[in-house]
Amino acid sequence: MAALKYAGLEDTDSEEELPPGWEERTTKDGWVYYANHLEEKTQWEHPKSGKRKRVAGDLPYGWEQETDENGQVYFVDHINKRTTYLDPRLAFTVEDNAVKSTTRQRYDGNSTAMEILQGRDLSERVVIITGANSGIGFETAKSLALHGAYVILACRNMSRANEAVQRILEEWHKAKVEAMTLDLASLHSVQHFAEAFKSKNVPLHMLICNAAVFAAPWSLTEDDLEATFQVNHLGHFYLVQLLEDILRHSSPARVVMVSSESHRFSEIKNSAGKLDFSLLSPSKKEFWAMVAYNRSKLCNILFSNELNRHLSPHGVTSNAVHPGNMIYSSIHRNWWVYTLLFTLARPFTKSMVSECLAAFYTSSVFKSWEWSYKNPDVHIYFNLLPLINASTVLIVITLSNL
Repeated sequence: MAALKYAGLEDTDSEEELPPGWEERTTKDGWVYYANHLEEKTQWEHPKSGKRKRVAGDLPYGWEQETDENGQVYFVDHINKRTTYLDPRLAFTVEDNAVKSTTRQRYDGNSTAMEILQGRDLSERVVIITGANSGIGFETAKSLALHGAYVILACRNMSRANEAVQRILEEWHKAKVEAMTLDLASLHSVQHFAEAFKSKNVPLHMLICNAAVFAAPWSLTEDDLEATFQVNHLGHFYLVQLLEDILRHSSPARVVMVSSESHRFSEIKNSAGKLDFSLLSPSKKEFWAMVAYNRSKLCNILFSNELNRHLSPHGVTSNAVHPGNMIYSSIHRNWWVYTLLFTLARPFTKSMVSECLAAFYTSSVFKSWEWSYKNPDVHIYFNLLPLINASTVLIVITLSNL
């Protein structure tokens, strides 16, 4: 047990001592395997008990996991300035079947995005998140980046976006994260963003359409459309169309539309009960901010439903999610009345850190991406208000054993 002592851990009274010539190691995502140096082979099962195990919990404070030139995982103790190939968590392993439980059992109203992502390696995944410089979008971007994903913050305000990137890098200097300009109020900007992303020649596994405006005063965009409708729906609609070919080639991939339960309080029909698309971009005289927001969220869900029907046969699924009510973020900044209401409701609502779970949940609620292939016609609208906490919501939806 000298190795455990070197790793800073006390000796344990393990009932499963390894035979001579065997060594216990861990993979990058925390699974334990056993190396037989005498026969030069490895296996997942313990040589005596036959059990499979994985490490539990995060690395101790000051420790970091690295990979050497041969692909071997090793660990750096920054506090004591030393390295070891022994995972310091090996004294706290759990059996494989001990962590097999249903989503309903594992996650509740106190779950956070980092708990959902524990043990996941997203180093091969590319993610675009709109409106990711603050709020739920930022917490989602941070959680994914800290688990190895290459995350692009698609934002209108580049100053705030770059600040968000730096905040993530301060938590992990090796995070692969960058900011790109995307103004959903300009279809030209959307097109330019898509072209810039395509020029990178990278895949796209997750597109999280999170950006939105709420209770904004009436205004027209440069495309002569009402701003709430264009920012919340039409800009995202156009973005998905421009990136559809990359999503297909990157399958399995996923699109997540952050919608709202307020979609239930709207319709796109005139007094005669017929569809009236002029209601989506009304004149100033006919505009009401809350109604405009509700209609844009209804469009999100209708689009997500049709997108899933259209792309799921090609390995791209689409889901919509309601992350929770009255989440205290910057979305209410346009009118002081809403800011007051959100402030009063803050003690009784979910935090952004846990709210991004909704986005994660929509994609990982199924055991694997293969579920989507076996059920290609199923589109899910997730209302996770009673189940889990808001940045946490986005992450679960986006992941499905990626």
